[in-house]
Amino acid sequence: MADVMTTAVVSVPPHAPVPEVASRLFVAAVRAVPVVGDEGALLGVISEADLMAAIAESEPVERRWWRPRHVHRGVPVARPGARTAAELMSVVLVTIDPDATVAAAARLMREQGVNWLPVVADARLVGVLGRSDLLAVFLRSDAAIRTEIVEGVLVGALATDPSRVAVDVVDGVVTLAGQLDTRIDAEVAVALTSRTEGVVDVVDRLTWQVPDRPDTIPARSLLF
Repeated sequence: MADVMTTAVVSVPPHAPVPEVASRLFVAAVRAVPVVGDEGALLGVISEADLMAAIAESEPVERRWWRPRHVHRGVPVARPGARTAAELMSVVLVTIDPDATVAAAARLMREQGVNWLPVVADARLVGVLGRSDLLAVFLRSDAAIRTEIVEGVLVGALATDPSRVAVDVVDGVVTLAGQLDTRIDAEVAVALTSRTEGVVDVVDRLTWQVPDRPDTIPARSLLF
């Protein structure tokens, strides 16, 4: 996922005045900005909805021309009188690790009802991930996916002769056919292939030469 996230993140410090936060949102044409402290520590996030809630709450009730009809789950809590980013931000954050897969990020977005995720490593903000970033993954060509599997999985991770496995990719569906040394090798090949960005599904037609014994399981099986 580190390959698809946005690393040039528009952020604000906790002492930034609310008008500056609004300006950052407008100029950068983004819907939310992270609030970042010393050494890149992620403190919170401010969305357009947070700003709108604060503005609406500042207007006297008797002067409002609108009336809320429903109370929706997840509506931002209004913070009247907020003057800085620290006072306005939401601190309950949904974040994700840069080593997570795109599929995991998509599942988290769906489960939490968000369309934007801060990417955090060691409590530091290292990027942001939006729905458009996830969709871009599936624009990879079949040829690019196949090359990464051959070079990254077969040659790189398994250190095996790539001619032993036929790798066929059609519309993101990968078929692996051939014979590897052990069952563990075959399982590793399938698992790493499924984690390759752009892969929709894996059809496993691999076989192996010898059965695995506990004392012969290769070290690379520790990936699991």
